[in-house]
Amino acid sequence: MIKIARAEIAASVASELLRIGAIKIQPTKPFTWASGWKSPIYCDNRLSLSFPKVRSAIKHHLREVISVDFPDVEAIAGVATAGIPQGALLADLLDIPFLYVRSKPKGHGMENMIEGKLEKGQKVVLVEDLVSTGGSSIKAAQDIQAAGGEVVGMLAIFTYGFDVAVQNFEKANISLTCLSNYNYLLEEALREEYIKEKEQATLKDWRDNPAAWGK
Repeated sequence: MIKIARAEIAASVASELLRIGAIKIQPTKPFTWASGWKSPIYCDNRLSLSFPKVRSAIKHHLREVISVDFPDVEAIAGVATAGIPQGALLADLLDIPFLYVRSKPKGHGMENMIEGKLEKGQKVVLVEDLVSTGGSSIKAAQDIQAAGGEVVGMLAIFTYGFDVAVQNFEKANISLTCLSNYNYLLEEALREEYIKEKEQATLKDWRDNPAAWGK
């Protein structure tokens, strides 16, 4: 299941990410993702870390969401790499343990997949900065489960809202709550004149079929 935070948070986060340039929208000059997809949007929420007020707002929004959706959390796990700083900030605010999950095992020493102390049965909430298809996020959750932790849910700053992500999280039986999503982004981008009304159709077309868009 994928949920979005309350409307005031979702709109505010979308607005701030646009303002600082963490999200860029270029329908006429699309970006190319690592997957090869052409995209009119590029999202790099790591940029928020360089803006103290935005960084703090995101941290407190995450705390509000976790207190409502996952109140029994006992530890925070960041998903490497962009989820690590966001997760550490949240864990510090909550005064609970923090750990992080690598994308692949460390190539030397203990060859750890998970860095930090994970207790058996510990209730963990994972933190991501961005969810697209959800593949890497779900893999991190499964790594926590395989190591004996209990994944009670996941938080993310932003999601594109792809149908495949919804299906993947449902299949994995993991609850995800995001601070904002693509629909709120388009509303704020239009309201604040980052895009024109005539560009909305192509932006919606991309979200409906990103693999074919622009070809």
